[in-house]
Amino acid sequence: MVSSDMKTLRRLGILVPVFSLREENDLGVGDTRAMRKMVDWAAEHRIGFLQLLPINETGGDNSPYNAISSVALDPLLIDLESIPQISREQIQKADDEFVCHKGNEDLVDYEQSNRLKWSLLADAFEKFWSNPERNSAFEAFCITESDWLTPYTKFRYLMGITGSEAWETWPKDYNTAEKAEEYLASMPSDELAKQLAYYGWVQWHAFSQWRELRDYAGERNVKLMGDIPIGISYCSADVFFESQWFDLELSGGSPPETVFKDDAFACQWGQNWGIPLYRWDILEKDNFSWWRRRIEKLTDVFHIFRIDHIIGFYRIFSFPWRPLRNEEFIGLSREEAKKITGGALPGFQPRPDDTSENKAANLADGDKYIKMVLEAAGDAEVVGEDLGCVPDYVRPHLEQMGVAGFKVCQWEIQDNGRVVPGSAYPECAFTTYATHDHDSIPSMWNSLTSVLGSAEKEGALRDLSILSEFGGLPFSETEKTFAAYGSVVKWALFDKLLKSNADYAALMVTDVIDSTRRINIPGTVGGENWRYRLPYKLADMPENVCQEWRKLSELVRISNRG
Repeated sequence: MVSSDMKTLRRLGILVPVFSLREENDLGVGDTRAMRKMVDWAAEHRIGFLQLLPINETGGDNSPYNAISSVALDPLLIDLESIPQISREQIQKADDEFVCHKGNEDLVDYEQSNRLKWSLLADAFEKFWSNPERNSAFEAFCITESDWLTPYTKFRYLMGITGSEAWETWPKDYNTAEKAEEYLASMPSDELAKQLAYYGWVQWHAFSQWRELRDYAGERNVKLMGDIPIGISYCSADVFFESQWFDLELSGGSPPETVFKDDAFACQWGQNWGIPLYRWDILEKDNFSWWRRRIEKLTDVFHIFRIDHIIGFYRIFSFPWRPLRNEEFIGLSREEAKKITGGALPGFQPRPDDTSENKAANLADGDKYIKMVLEAAGDAEVVGEDLGCVPDYVRPHLEQMGVAGFKVCQWEIQDNGRVVPGSAYPECAFTTYATHDHDSIPSMWNSLTSVLGSAEKEGALRDLSILSEFGGLPFSETEKTFAAYGSVVKWALFDKLLKSNADYAALMVTDVIDSTRRINIPGTVGGENWRYRLPYKLADMPENVCQEWRKLSELVRISNRG
């Protein structure tokens, strides 16, 4: 049980995706066994929380923000050693089959890891199912979790036989929920029961391991921080079997941003994430049961959770077409686009912030939905990712609600152009230099200094000046001279971050170990996205890197964090 004062401590967190961790015989991907070692490492070094990406089961693009279920956990993150029906010899043999392709040693190979892990899980389930004295805890899990587990297992079975979560492309015999129910009902009942039980059994192990991990971390005064996207994937069990909650005619996203200069569509129209919008009126009539379930299951495994794009509770930018049609609209005028859509254009739903009345209505909506989330969260702590195009009423409202919003240090600028010092941050805030969508600190600094002599120098000068000012580093904007990245710059920036007034401060694991690798590049699919792995196991971390962690631990103590 977590102590009552555990919640009130100022804490430093480390952002580290679970899949990035390494452990012996892990079949190429981090899991709950590696996470347990990470918890021990965090406790030893005074790290107050571990910030993870969403851990729900993903689709074919392996993006944690494109899960096939709002509840089901990713089987890839299961520790196979903890499953009684799988021997260490089997795991060792599977690990021996894993081939690291040259140049990809520090990347997750999802195809190989999934193939090997699912093969072992399937064999283990056969042993489990053939035993007449099955575990009563599994039966209890299936009954307790049936409201989400039953539709998920049906969706997962159909996804398995088709090889895709894109249900619109499934055979016509089961490409709608109604036809799917008829198709499944026509199968021999014993065969269907076994197939659905298999996916339920996998989820039982996933939830059991993560619940145990949550307790283990709490006992060591380390919090696990999860992440929940504002939307849910169009190609998910939720949308397929519970379509009443969603508006499938509109796709959520974000407004145009010039930062994506290499993406013509994003610059002109915005980002089209493809997530369906919510039918909030229908959800409210049901007391938001779908959202409450989603939050309650999340708090089963996390002490803190971040709501990605929390601004979507107030209003969300949307598109009247699915992402597959994006290219049709590149370069078109608004009038030309209207002719294709029948008059509809991208814009904010349910209403823009163009009048005081609309602002008030959007604020009232956000107030209602966030109160519901906080009620469902119980004792869990809620953080809101409030970056991007932020209405002026959002951040004061979040602070009033006790939801810590983000303070990305170099983006917090006063009216006079000077950076906001960390001492001026409110306590109810989450401060960092980057999220998983950005460069690490060493990569960011080196990228900026590398373009000082190019056409992009003005932006680089501004950003370096802001970072230097925040970190208390000497610089000359007129002479374009800034310190080279190294220990002095690194620890000056770390020092100011940890000594800020915000209750939550976070660094990426790549910041600490001086890695320039990216976790994700927004607006792109494939490549190295969501595949970053640490170059070594925690136990094998080089001594010079261990010294950095010990130095960070001492800074945590000096900064009174934890």
